[in-house]
Parts: sequence; structure tokens; C-alpha cells
Amino acid sequence: MKKVIFDTDIGIDDAMALLFLHYARDVDLQAIVTGFGNASIEDTTRNALYVRDRFNIAAPVYRGAEESMSTSLFDSYPDFVHGKNGLGDIDIPHIRATHESTDGAQAIVDIATANPGDISLVAVGRLSNVANALKLCPELPQLLRELIVMGGAFGFNGHRGNVSPVAEANIAGDPEAADIVFQSGIPTTIVGLDVTAQTTMDDNFFELLKNEAGDAGQFIFDISRHYLAFHEERTGRHVCSVHDSSAVAYLLAPELFTTRDAGVRVVSTGPAMGQTIWSDPNVSYQTGTWNELPRCKICTGVDSRGLLTLYRKTLLSAVDHS
Repeated sequence: MKKVIFDTDIGIDDAMALLFLHYARDVDLQAIVTGFGNASIEDTTRNALYVRDRFNIAAPVYRGAEESMSTSLFDSYPDFVHGKNGLGDIDIPHIRATHESTDGAQAIVDIATANPGDISLVAVGRLSNVANALKLCPELPQLLRELIVMGGAFGFNGHRGNVSPVAEANIAGDPEAADIVFQSGIPTTIVGLDVTAQTTMDDNFFELLKNEAGDAGQFIFDISRHYLAFHEERTGRHVCSVHDSSAVAYLLAPELFTTRDAGVRVVSTGPAMGQTIWSDPNVSYQTGTWNELPRCKICTGVDSRGLLTLYRKTLLSAVDHS
């Protein structure tokens, strides 16, 4: 049984990933930690509470970071991607539930400390909460089993940035936090655009979920309308990339991915802000800055068909939970 913390700026693809986790076998979801990003911290926390309660997810919600640690590429929230409420502008009723009083970063530290070596942290938004947790607890790299990050772009498979020529949104939203995390020594796998953009879901896939996966399938279909419309306007194709759910897929079935070891740094200022740069640990560079970096794993390939099959089969189990 994998004990998991889900760190999320919950928008459309985050909600899809949360349900993927919820219905997966052998996952014990310990906590949902929210952060700003796809929407404000108020909206992402409300969205987390809504999805948790609608689908009877037995995990507390902790409110995390409401702003970046320093300079960010963004000065507004991407409502053109996720809608003004972060969930494709579906109707969200008044939420009576409240988040826990403990701050999100402190919750990460507390849960990791209580379960040393057992916690998989899946982070699919800005890395602000993880960086803040490292400030609170420098020993966090020794306490976590693994960190799986959806973010970054390294140039594999022809994929570069999605918010600048070189930067991916989660990293560009708090580049200093990402740079701190990737240098921390936490056992980290980075699931970037190199693989998440290789896998797409189309209307037929969402129709199958709607018809076969009960209320969860209907919910995913409903929120996907806004998401597909955005992607069609941007690319001319009525499909969406599978970003956050790819990070969950790595947790559940790492054999679907190919990876390589790398040192990773993030550009924090200037026109390349948010760029993720990888170094080969087997190469001796002129500067020791690159030679002394801890190793991360970066994903370079994915079995897209296998990932989509795993997602669909996992969501079909939602019917058994209803």
C-alpha cells in the first residue's frame, strides 16, 4: 500500500488526477495539500473540498501556499484554461466543509515525520509547498520515500515550454521553489512535457468515461468541455494532453516510462525564467556547480496506450464504489 500526499493547485487536470489516485488500488491517500496556480488559493482549496466530498475521498485537505517564493512568470490566473472557478466553470454548490487548520507545508512535514520512508509525495502544481516544507524541515529528503513532480520541459520528443519557448507553467509559476526542491536531494522523478504531451485524451475517451465510470466519469466529462475547447483553440485539435494524471501513472506503474538520471536546475530570472536545465551526471563539466548536483530522474518516454488503458480501467472501478 503506497501512502500518498497529493500536492495540487486543483484545476481540471488536477481533479482528473485526484480521482485517478482515489480509485487506484494500493493507494492510501494521506492528505490533499492545496496551492495557488490554476486558480487562487481560495478557489483551489474549495475545489479540493468539493471533489473530496463529492466522491467520498477519505483524506484531509490542507491549505498551502497562496503566492510564489519570489518572482513568477505570471501576474494572473489562467482562467482561459481552467475556467474562472478552476473546474471548467461547472456549477459548484456552497461548500460547508473546511480545510484543516495546519498549514500545507507543515502538514507535509508532519506526515512525513510520522511515516519515515513511507510517503510518496505527488506534486502537480507549483513547488511552493514542498520548498516551504524543506525550510521547515531540512531533513525532509531523508524522510520522504519519493517525490513525483509534474512539471518542466527538457526538449525530449520535440517538446519545449508551454508558457514561454522554454518554460512549463508549474515551474515558471514559482521557479525559485522548483530550483530549491530539485537541489534538495529528495528522491525525485520529474514527469515533464516531454512525456505528458505525448499522451492525449479525445472526446471518444471522455465519452467512454461518461458512459462507463458512473458519477466520476460524468464529472470528468463535464469539466473536460472547457479544457478541450481551450486546447482546440490553441492547437486546432479537439484533444488535451494528459499532464497531471501522467505523474499519478508514474506512481502506479513506473514501467510505463523511460527515465534518465540528471542534475536539474531552474532559471529564476530573465527571459528564460522557469526553464528546466538538465545535466548528465556522467559528464565532468567545467564548473563544479553542475558536477555536485544530486540526481533526479527525468522522464524521456512513455507508453501512451498503456497509460490511457490504466487510467480507464482505474476509473471504471468508480462504479464499484458508488
